[in-house]
Amino acid sequence: MSRQAQSRPQPTTRRPADSEGQDEICPVCKSSRYLTPTLRFLINPECYHKFCESCVDRIFSHGPAPCPIPGCHKTLRKHKFRTPTFSDLQVEREVDIRKKVGAVFNRREEEFEDLRAYNDYLNEVEDITFNLINKLEVEETEKRFKAYQRAHEREITENASLAEQERASFAALQKEEREQARSRREAARREDAEEKRQLEENRRDVLNRLASGQDAESVAKAGQQVHLKKRMDRAAAAERQRQLQAASASNGSGNVVIKGLRAKQKQEPEASVDPFGGLSFEGRKYYALQDDYVWAGVQETKADVLIGAGGYDVGAFTGRALCEAFAGLGVFVGDEMDERDREKMGKENDEMATKGAEVAATKGGNAAKGKVKDVKMEDPF
Repeated sequence: MSRQAQSRPQPTTRRPADSEGQDEICPVCKSSRYLTPTLRFLINPECYHKFCESCVDRIFSHGPAPCPIPGCHKTLRKHKFRTPTFSDLQVEREVDIRKKVGAVFNRREEEFEDLRAYNDYLNEVEDITFNLINKLEVEETEKRFKAYQRAHEREITENASLAEQERASFAALQKEEREQARSRREAARREDAEEKRQLEENRRDVLNRLASGQDAESVAKAGQQVHLKKRMDRAAAAERQRQLQAASASNGSGNVVIKGLRAKQKQEPEASVDPFGGLSFEGRKYYALQDDYVWAGVQETKADVLIGAGGYDVGAFTGRALCEAFAGLGVFVGDEMDERDREKMGKENDEMATKGAEVAATKGGNAAKGKVKDVKMEDPF
């Protein structure tokens, strides 16, 4: 029996969940929380490797240094080390990536006109987040992320400031609601204390009246009247309190923000297609377009079914031909030539006047210097 008892496998004892954190060991100095319960571990968002605080101070106090983990070539800085929030570093990394992406892709639902556009935007954000978390197409995803950040820098700043204002207003609203709730509790406490005091006074008053020899029926009737009056007073006070609460709720409703899609703007109807690019044949002064022309070319073209099936319009051809034929009747070449000659002569006169002024100025300067002699001009005719 003793041999069977010794050969029987012993039940395994499982450690409680609280002792799981004691198995953490620093990969550099091999310190553990089992031997040092006050040991504090830090991580760096560059590689998410966990080191103890003493190793961080010893390795990175003199400036940036490479990660001491073999195979990790990231350069780490001491000011970026922080205490991890989650025990699972994968969750810690995913939360950090989602914060980083959410700080840039911070558009609101009210900026979109339809739900499909908003859902497409959310899908794009989730695609970028998924690629960064799972390290898929990292370079291309980083390019998309930085391109969006550069293109929407102003909108990102505006949305961030608006979100900060909303958080501040929401905090102020919560504080106001807490103050109102505290005021109501204080009022209810004072009312209860006042009611107890009045009940005690009424009891003493009844005892004093009975002790003085008054009739019990008259004393009871007077007590009932007093009790009825106080109950009516309490009902009126409760009604006033209800009105105050309704007024405070209506005043606080102005701070409530109702989010939703942006109101769609009515789009203007598209203009009809103009095949002539704005050219109009209306207002003809020198010719009139007829419905039909007795000309073999026009009649044969109109009778040909194949040409008409392709969309060719004989009326458009005749209108364009007449417009081109009579387009020059409103142009007077002589008047245009005279106008052009006058403009040319005016320019020449201006140039001659400018040159004469320059020559006169030059002669005046030379005469002042005493270097120019008078020239006698003779007419050969």
